[in-house]
Amino acid sequence: MDGKKLSLRRKPRGNPPEAPGQEDHRLAPMMRALKAIHSVGAPDSMAPEDLAKQRAAQEVLGRLVAPMIVMKKWEPFHLKDMACAWVKPDWPHVKHRVILYCHGGGYTSGNLGYSRPLASKLSNATGWDTLCFEYRLAPEHPFPAAVDDARRAWDYLMYLGYGARDVVVAGDSAGGNLALVLCHQLKQAGRQLPGKLVLMSPWTDMTASGRSYTQRADLDPTITLDYIHAVREVYAGGQSLDSPLLSPLFGDFQGFPSTLVQVGSNEILYSDSLRLRERMEEAGTHCRLEVWEDMWHVFQMFPIRRAAQAMDHISRFLLEGT
Repeated sequence: MDGKKLSLRRKPRGNPPEAPGQEDHRLAPMMRALKAIHSVGAPDSMAPEDLAKQRAAQEVLGRLVAPMIVMKKWEPFHLKDMACAWVKPDWPHVKHRVILYCHGGGYTSGNLGYSRPLASKLSNATGWDTLCFEYRLAPEHPFPAAVDDARRAWDYLMYLGYGARDVVVAGDSAGGNLALVLCHQLKQAGRQLPGKLVLMSPWTDMTASGRSYTQRADLDPTITLDYIHAVREVYAGGQSLDSPLLSPLFGDFQGFPSTLVQVGSNEILYSDSLRLRERMEEAGTHCRLEVWEDMWHVFQMFPIRRAAQAMDHISRFLLEGT
């Protein structure tokens, strides 16, 4: 199995914070919405009406989760034609550090509403401002539209006067892919890289060559290999899937920032995280991998005890050395 020789940090199950069945009952509608987002059964499900359903499900998920999170100041604005928003703590806080958050959604769905829960959690955990941005989506806007938009958001932070090392780039799922691709591009351009990376269930390999894509298919409650095939086809647009700008796993990680990767044990993307850690360590880059037992894809978004513990780990990782 992938990562057999790796020493992984695994979180014990612990006791549930609520009465038996109460948390499961509360999570049920959220899990249905999450499954609807990743419900593609064939490439032709990228038809406009099916995409509309997935994007609507993602918006519903954001609305379901948001009321259960301590929300911070939400300040939407436009960066030319790109919708963005700041999430800011509502107490006096350090303002020279910032998080650039890249949302997930397979590059075919996702918006500011979906970004808000995790961005708020990141701000709450660190006391730092978090910038969200609504990058263009496939199939209307295939690669490299999302990458170009991420560069615009990065350049905006530089324009505001942040130093590269004062920025943490965070992302979940496809947003984790985008965070890594952004770093590959900055490195190729000879520019400074962010201070740290935080990746939640990152999608690092569009070739789907890891063992977990088949070995954990029956364990994953949300994502299918059919979904992966469908979204990568419309996003990649005929480009080679092993390009580091599509599958950042195959890029050069020498000089990359210290990285925290969190993944659930019940994910078909499990191998993407294990292999990323291997590649980073081979390049001499520090990568801390946390495998969370019995957890699903981007579980950090949900209002559960394990998610709160994971966010606490993120906080400690980001605050180390600050």
